[in-house]
Amino acid sequence: MIKIVSKNPVKEENKKKFIETAKELIEKSRKEDGCISYSLYESIDGKYLSFIEEWKDEKAIENHNNTEHFKSIVPKLAELTENGKETVLYKEIKNF
Repeated sequence: MIKIVSKNPVKEENKKKFIETAKELIEKSRKEDGCISYSLYESIDGKYLSFIEEWKDEKAIENHNNTEHFKSIVPKLAELTENGKETVLYKEIKNF
């Protein structure tokens, strides 16, 4: 399993539009093969909106990144962010 955290700095005046735009991405992504979870979170200080996703494997992520909804919606979200986004992929450390 791979977890993705995509941290997006969003100004207050763009938050509503970002959330509305993200809704379609989340709904469609959750229906994809290999998607375990896909949600949007707001940082406590309100400066960031972050997607936290869980995927079965790298192939599922690759397929997700090539979907029409991903290719059309992500650029719209990028226009609403300030100074770009930070995306990190994580794998679980086993044996704990």
